[in-house]
Amino acid sequence: MAKLNQIIAVEKGVKTKSFADLTAAHHDVQKTALLSGLSRTYQPKDEEGEMLPPESTRVQVKAEDAIAATAATLTRLFDVTATKDWANCTAKADVTVDGRTLVQGAPVSYLLFLEKQLVDLHTFVKKLPVLDPSETWTKDESTDSWRTDPVRTHRTKKVYRNHVKAEATKEHPAQVDVYTEDVTIGYWTLVKFSGALPARRVNDLLERVEKLQQAVKFAREEANGTEVVDQRVGGAVFAYLFE
Repeated sequence: MAKLNQIIAVEKGVKTKSFADLTAAHHDVQKTALLSGLSRTYQPKDEEGEMLPPESTRVQVKAEDAIAATAATLTRLFDVTATKDWANCTAKADVTVDGRTLVQGAPVSYLLFLEKQLVDLHTFVKKLPVLDPSETWTKDESTDSWRTDPVRTHRTKKVYRNHVKAEATKEHPAQVDVYTEDVTIGYWTLVKFSGALPARRVNDLLERVEKLQQAVKFAREEANGTEVVDQRVGGAVFAYLFE
């Protein structure tokens, strides 16, 4: 008895062949020349007349044959697809991570949905913002965010100073150099806040998503290993259509 994964593997080839056969049959029955034949003989008016050889063209395509061939190739497609779809109604598996069943009796279609969603979730989690590792962060309950320890810095102001190089005399004025000096006039206290996440948290979330992705794939493989019952629906359909 075949299994669902074997039917799935065969289905694509059957679809391709059926489409090609149907297309070829459709094109053939549109070619009048292939459907037409003739037989022509010549009889001279009298015995002295010129004899000409007979002419004939055989019919190369018969519409009934095209119908029969189309029914045969599509019957195979209808049966394979029916076998897959009927099996999908019963093929189910549990999604289990670390011994914990998260989804029980999931059908294949839902497992395929989960796989796609988890790809998007993995991208989302991987791009989550991470706290700057160059800072030391602690949880601030009052703002429900992360904060750094306060850092105190000086605020300075430039103040002009005079340096007397030589005192004034009766003959010469004083020689004075003017310079600036940075004088502390206050203090800044800086505390940084962030809504990002610790790297460990992001890595843990990524690991969980990847574990679930693996579990869903295992479940899908298990469900696809379900034995199938061959369905024979195509014959009845085409017996009605082309009777």
